[in-house]
This record gives sequence, structure tokens and C-alpha cells, in this order.
Amino acid sequence: MLGLLEGRNSFGIVPEQSLRAGIENDRVVPALGPSRFHAARAVKRNYKMFETLVVSQFEKLLEATGAWHTDHHEYLSFNVTSQQHLDREIFLFQRAISTAFVLARDKGKTGRLENTLFWNLRNSFVRGDTKGLARELNYAFQSFLLRNQFDEAATDMHLDLTNMCFPSEWFPATRMMKRTVHLHVGPTNSGKTYTALKALESASSGIYAGPLRLLAHEIYTRFTAKGKKCALITGEEQRIPEGADRWFSSCTVEMTPLNQRVDCAVIDEIQMIESEDRGWAWTQAFLGVQAKEVHLCGEERTVGLIQELCKMIGDDCIVHTYKRLNPLQTLNKSLDGSFRNLEKGDAVVSFSRVGLHAIKSGIEEATGRKCAIVYGSLPPETRAQQAALFNDPNNDYDFLAASDAIGMGLNLEIRRVIFETAQKFDGVAHRNLSVPEVKQIGGRAGRYRTASHAIASDSALSGDAATSASTSPLAAAAEAATPGFVTTLDPEDLSTIRNAFRNEAKPIRTAGLKPPTFLLERFYSYFPDRTPFSFVISRLWEMAKLDPQFHLCNFRESLEIAQHIQSFDMSIQDRCIFLTAPGSPRDPMHAKVLKALARCVAEMTGGHLLDIPEIDIEVLDLDINNMPITREQYLVRLESLHKSITLYLWLSYRYQGIFQSQKLAFHVKAIVEEKITNHLDNIGFEAERREKRRKEARMRAEKHRRKEEALLGPEAVEEEADHIITGPGQWAEEGHGEPLFEDLDEVKTIHVEAPGG
Repeated sequence: MLGLLEGRNSFGIVPEQSLRAGIENDRVVPALGPSRFHAARAVKRNYKMFETLVVSQFEKLLEATGAWHTDHHEYLSFNVTSQQHLDREIFLFQRAISTAFVLARDKGKTGRLENTLFWNLRNSFVRGDTKGLARELNYAFQSFLLRNQFDEAATDMHLDLTNMCFPSEWFPATRMMKRTVHLHVGPTNSGKTYTALKALESASSGIYAGPLRLLAHEIYTRFTAKGKKCALITGEEQRIPEGADRWFSSCTVEMTPLNQRVDCAVIDEIQMIESEDRGWAWTQAFLGVQAKEVHLCGEERTVGLIQELCKMIGDDCIVHTYKRLNPLQTLNKSLDGSFRNLEKGDAVVSFSRVGLHAIKSGIEEATGRKCAIVYGSLPPETRAQQAALFNDPNNDYDFLAASDAIGMGLNLEIRRVIFETAQKFDGVAHRNLSVPEVKQIGGRAGRYRTASHAIASDSALSGDAATSASTSPLAAAAEAATPGFVTTLDPEDLSTIRNAFRNEAKPIRTAGLKPPTFLLERFYSYFPDRTPFSFVISRLWEMAKLDPQFHLCNFRESLEIAQHIQSFDMSIQDRCIFLTAPGSPRDPMHAKVLKALARCVAEMTGGHLLDIPEIDIEVLDLDINNMPITREQYLVRLESLHKSITLYLWLSYRYQGIFQSQKLAFHVKAIVEEKITNHLDNIGFEAERREKRRKEARMRAEKHRRKEEALLGPEAVEEEADHIITGPGQWAEEGHGEPLFEDLDEVKTIHVEAPGG
């Protein structure tokens, strides 16, 4: 029975504050101590408190779901026929929870196979906090209710459908080709991407696939400037060359065209293949792109996995290893929390646009010099202008406020990288930056003007010339390079950054997968019509069988979307399209827009932008000098509108007959972006508020680490930290930019001045 109790779904229930505090604060004792006896006692105590939290959460779940009645859609979907039937199932499920904790607490059985229910509950809480635990419990109970409805033959059929051991077979046209894979690996500032792009330029047709819209834009601009026909393909924008039979494509990795035969493809930042959120997109692009030559660029720890995958699919694999063009070192002293200690050529890194603009204001106030600002969400023209201002030594733009997008290949002549903080909000909790993140971002330090000019030039180099010709621009850059330096704003963060550079992240073990649409559609057809789509998704994830070289990517966002659109009469094909839509379904305002757009699809009407009241266009009419809301609330509403318009544009490419206001949506999007930029330009800097936020981030990250250690053990936490692969902003957003703010607490810390004030 326990084998069926794998839980994933969402009611968003919040348990009692005291119980949550007990789990997260000092009453949770890490499983460490002077003896095995003390460690064992600590683990038992933690598990007992966790069981109390789980029971409380389940009671909240039942309260939110309500009592059984003849019209209760959810209970009827799971064939619960009376209140007495429901009461009996609740009693048996509570007993199953108790049994799972007895196995864990008294017998030490905590593994996924030997104690499935406990393993899933514990991991869901560690990774998703109380909301994750609520999802897990909801799905676990749903599975429990259905445990007798699938006989052995049906279960065998489900298992057969969910066999995902051979994902390469999802791309039969590609498997008919004999491809050569060139794997370019090395640290940042080593020239690997430069070499791969030269190979792409020399081909007659090709594809560039990268992690960011800004990189797709840059490659698109580079190719069109050289007279090459090039398409730009991102989730919210598509520019296809007119009057051309063949062209290059520059795209975000999710949008990689897999039905197009080309001579060459470049897939950038291949280490992202391990990402829990977006790794599936790199796996899909790598396995499915129809290119004679595939150039992968990334970290050296990808080599083993890529070689194994190439053996599996029969492609030749050639590894090119690169060394850094200039030396890099971490300093043993921070800036002591003061921007007055900045030096010309310094870049201060933060993780939200609100934070970056506050930092820019603080730097200029403290130094009397100009500070450029660069992040992924800036318009391409503005971003290029700001980079040029910073790179030019003959003006007073001495400093740079930059997002972690600089770690994804932006060409900036940075002398020192300074981390404003060594913590990051990942959408659920604050955590310390991982080793790969620190090295990717910090590795951008070090000026080498010769290299940047060479890369921007039209000089032609073959794929191998960059590593073999001593007279090449990259070789000249290596000779002329000056060291790069890395440090932190606060001394409390310095040890985290220095330790990251002293350590090596472990080799990447697995590639991300998500079930393809055709598999999900077929699996859904084996369930009763009233079965919630979110349950079917969870069931598929639960039963999926994988090769050891793959893992299933995070599907929390998909579940929440499925819950939001459950009540609409939509085909399974339409539901699958909405599952991949960009946005933040946890944001209540965005969830309303998502439902409104789903209603338009279900009813096949009402898709004109101005006919959807849930899209908050009215915020554009507010007078910034006479508003009924605070400037901070105004900023939040603008960001929500921007996400809504982005979602509308994304859907307009998939439902052109319904969402017909694409031109108007682009116009509104431009207005929103201008208003957000103007608002951000007026953010002041209050050192005490910003310092307090950094201290709170360190405290929250430490609490999160202790919680993980208490429930998983220190070795598991260390192993997990080695494989945190995210990147700039919220990776769950396709081809994303940085978040406007990391969380609502950050908005409360800003000071917005009146325009011109």
C-alpha cells in the first residue's frame, strides 16, 4: 500500500505558525553530535516534529477540501461514494502516515524504495517548504483513494506507457542522421563559445540555442549585421526573414527548431542540462536537433555525461578543452560593506532589477562617479549602450551594477566582480550560491581588451584555429590579459565565495527530461473523464521509469497551472499547451489572467486584449504623482501586467485566431517596460535597509541549510549543493530575464523618489 503513496499536488495550505517555527528554527536539531547516540536522538526528535507538521497539514487539507456531498466534483472524481466512505479512507491514510514515520524514526528506513511515503513527504518539504508538503499530501491522498481502482493489468499498462528509458527514440528523424558532436569545455573567459560561433558562421545554415533572450538577440544582431539571413525565435517574439528559403535561427533553447535540417547547431551553456527546472530543454535540443555538426559549449564536468549520451545514440563525440585566457584570484578582503571602497572597473552583482537600481543609486551617491547598469531584461539597444559606457575608459562611468546574466557570456571588461550577497532567493527559499554559480559569475572578472575587440570583429577563424594558432586574436588576448579579481561587499560572505573557488563541483550525472506531449495525451486517455489533470500529471511523474543517465525535471509549475485551468472544458491538447506557458501561477494576479485566457480558449472567443478585464491595463492610466496606492504597490502591479502581456503574446503564436491583438500587446508591453524603467530609475539607496536585507538573507539561508541537514543529513545536503544549477533570475521562466524583485520583502526595502526628486 505504501508504494502507491507518492504525493504531488497543491492546495497551498499553511500549517500552524508554531509548528513551522519548530521545524525551521533552533528547535530542529541537526543530526550531528559528539556520538552516534546523540545524533540518533536528534534525528528522532526532528522526525517527531515533522510528523506533527504533516498531520497538521493533512487536517488543513481536509478542511479546505470540505465534507463529502453529492455534487463534490473532486471526491466524485475519485469514486468516494459517501461521507462514511470518506471517513474510512481518511482513517486508513492517517494510519499509513503513522506507519511511514515509525519506519523512519524507529527502524531508520527512509529510502525511496523502502519507505516511499516518508521519502516524498520529507523531500517535498525540504525543496518546496510547506506549499511543497501540501502538494505532496494532496496527491498522496488522491493516490490512496484510487489504490483499488486499477487492477494489475491496468497498472502494467500504465508502467509500459511511462517507460522513458529511451528518450532518443522520440526524435526518429534525427536518429536517421550521423552527427558529429563537438564538445567545447573550459572555464569562463576561455574562448569556447567564440570558437563554436565561428564554426556556425562558416556553415551555410544553422541554429544557435542559448539560455537567455538577450543572448538570442545578440546572435541574431551579429548575424544580420554580417548580411546573413537569420530568424529570432523566443517564446514571446518571432522574426522570420522574408523571401528566404534557408536561414539561420537564433533562439532560446526551449524554442530550438527540431524539424529543420541544418549544417551546424550551437547549444550554449550545456551544463544547464542538469537543471531541475529547464534541463529538459537542453536534453531535447541535444537529442533532437537535426544538424550534421552539433557544437556544445559549457563546463568541463559535462564531458562524461555527454560522451555516454553520444554512445547511446551513435554520434561521434570530439572534446575540445580550453584554458582561461587570463588568471583569476579571490581576494582575502571584502569592501567592508561600503561602496566607497570600489575601484574603477568594478562590477557589483545582484539578483533582481530592484536591487540593481538601488545599488546603482548607492554607488553614484557614495563615489560621485557614474555607474552603468546591465541585466538581461534591458532592451538590446540600451544594454549595448550601457556596456559601451562601462567598457570605455575615457569617460566617468567607472562602475557597473550587473545581474548574474554576466555569467552567461556578456562581453564586459570587468576588473573585479563583487558579490553584493552570497545568497539567492530561488523562488522558495534563500540559499547560499552554489559552486558552479559562483564560478560562472565570478569568472567574468578580468579585462582583456584585445579579446573583446577580436570577438566583435569580422576576422574569420576556423573552429580549430582558436586553439592552435598562436597569432589568433584569442592567443593575442591571452598574452595581453591582466588578472581578474573576485570579492564580496560584506566580510560575512567572503568565506562562501572563497570556498567555492577552492572546491570543484562534482561531474554532472544526469540530463533532465519531461514527458513529451504525445505521451501525456495517451496516458490521460486511460483515466476516467472526470479525473483531475493535475493528478494524471503527478501519476505519470510517479510511475515514470528512467535510464540512470536521466532525471525528471521539476513539475510544480505544471501542477499549479493544471489546477487553475481544471474547471474549463478544454481538450487534452490545449491543456498540454498551457502547461508550458511562461509565468508565475503562484502569483494570485497572474493566476487570474491565466484562468481568463484559458476561458477564451475553452469558449473559442473573447481573446481581444481590451476584452479581458483580468489584464490590469488600467494601471497605465494612474498618475504617478497622485495615485491611490504606494509607489511600491504600483511597481508590483506593473510587473504583474508585464507578465500578463508576455503570456498573452506567447499564446498569440499558438492561438492566432483567438488572441488577435498581438500588435497592440507589443505596444502595451513597450509602454509597461518604459514605465518600469522610469520607476526603477527613481529608486533611491538606503544603506541600512539594504544591509538589513543582506543580513536577513544570510540568516534565512542558514535556517534553510539547517532544515535540510536535520531532515536529510549533512552528506545529502552537501551532495545536493554540488548540483544546484540555476542561473540568472527564475529559471522556470522560459528564456527568462531577471526577476523585478526577488520577493515582496525586497520591495518593502526600496525608497522610490518622486520623478526628478
